[in-house]
Amino acid sequence: MIDSNILNYSCLEPLDVSRETFPDLEEFRKIIIKKNKSINLISKNTEKICKERHIIDSAQIVDLIDLNRTICTDIGSGSGLPGIVLAIIMKHKNSKMKFKLYEKSFHKSNFLKEVSNKFNLNVEVLHRDIFKEKNLSSDIIVARAFKPIPVIFNLLHNNFKYFKEVILFLGKNGKKLLQDVLKDWNFEYDEKKSITNSESTILKIKNLQKV
Repeated sequence: MIDSNILNYSCLEPLDVSRETFPDLEEFRKIIIKKNKSINLISKNTEKICKERHIIDSAQIVDLIDLNRTICTDIGSGSGLPGIVLAIIMKHKNSKMKFKLYEKSFHKSNFLKEVSNKFNLNVEVLHRDIFKEKNLSSDIIVARAFKPIPVIFNLLHNNFKYFKEVILFLGKNGKKLLQDVLKDWNFEYDEKKSITNSESTILKIKNLQKV
């Protein structure tokens, strides 16, 4: 009998996430819950809905990622959401995409290294404050529950010498925040409705330039 917990990931199949990926995603979820007892990886209030709130939510951007890109950077990875989730999916796609996960917390960085090794992922964990890094480069940049959009845009402008695309998760105030940043920034973007929260959206941004 197939584990019902694994079947719950079937909503990812239309995004071209194979069923063979689901057991690893579920195992990662269980590892987060177990480790959350000793270090603060996710809010205790979201443990029971971790699958939808964190794993599936992170995974849903996979169809926005160009598989021809070679480097994806998670600028504030925390507990590996979305970085580890995406790396697990790409491993099952036999993609050679490398993931760089920035995390300034010592304990969270160690956690990211442990799960990366466990799942044999193409991941480099960087225990650094990304705001103190300069001349960075990446094909794709992702950010989930990290910083407000203006802070992220300034970080990209000041600290990255090269990037092609940025994928951001926006909450219920996302529309207003988007209109506000358009006063100071020019960019092209595609918008996607979240499959886990009707009030949330995801943006894929290109050609970001300061006005």
